[in-house]
Amino acid sequence: MKTLAATPDPDEPNDDTVPEIVRLDLSAGSIHTVRIDGEPFIVFRHAVESIGLDYSSQLRKLRDRSWANRREVATVASDGKVRQMAVVDEKTFLMWLATVNEMKVAAEVRPTLIAYQSETTDMVRNYWTRGGAINERATDDQLDTLQEQIEERRIRRAHGLISLITAMDDSVDPRWKRSRQLHHYAEATGEVPEIAPEDRALLVETYLTDRGLSKAERRSVRSSFGIKMSVAYRMAHKGEKPKDSLGLVDGRERSVKSYTEADRPLFDKVWEEFYADRYPAQQRLDGDAA
Repeated sequence: MKTLAATPDPDEPNDDTVPEIVRLDLSAGSIHTVRIDGEPFIVFRHAVESIGLDYSSQLRKLRDRSWANRREVATVASDGKVRQMAVVDEKTFLMWLATVNEMKVAAEVRPTLIAYQSETTDMVRNYWTRGGAINERATDDQLDTLQEQIEERRIRRAHGLISLITAMDDSVDPRWKRSRQLHHYAEATGEVPEIAPEDRALLVETYLTDRGLSKAERRSVRSSFGIKMSVAYRMAHKGEKPKDSLGLVDGRERSVKSYTEADRPLFDKVWEEFYADRYPAQQRLDGDAA
């Protein structure tokens, strides 16, 4: 029994000039996938040959279908030569699978065909958009192994962020640096960071989330709120500008202005003056509407 683990194809180099081929294991067999322009695609040859069909004839059938979204991408084969590889998106793959009669494939590959038909969409989409996919048939030992891998990945990421923050120059607020270093240290060790409440980092994104704004509302507001907050900060600190730092916005590390919890009253002032009337249901920070 297999988890839907992902491993790079051993025949594919780790090169930014070609898409990385990732193998995703199913309950029976596996599929090879790549990401192109942010969307997942399935390597067609591997899938076709895995269920015992002739690749050339199946590719010809696909070329005749108006619904088929097929692309040719450059890849490097095991012999080191660059070749074109046909890939298809999820919808095309499932449409093609619907034309394959499971009773007309060999008995030994029939479980793979059935797994393709029942597991492909969730597995591919979850891996490429949610960071991973797990087979519902996975054993406790397999799940424990996955959990260990997740924790190891979390620790490596935390150590990397600590090193990155340490290397930042003096233009970055030292209070923010210390706060983030302790935060990521806590992530790596599982310990609670000892940070004075007033020194805890406070980002515009965090504040708007505390106010109860939805993701769409935060996207609409955060730029103008950030500008107004920066102006308010300079006015309150005799012209001193807030320093730059890194913050997590929409799941990505981005350059943001550096504030701490000591600045929260200033955040509240900007909110009350410019945004409170627009979002009356987010007046209070205790989770209840005003």
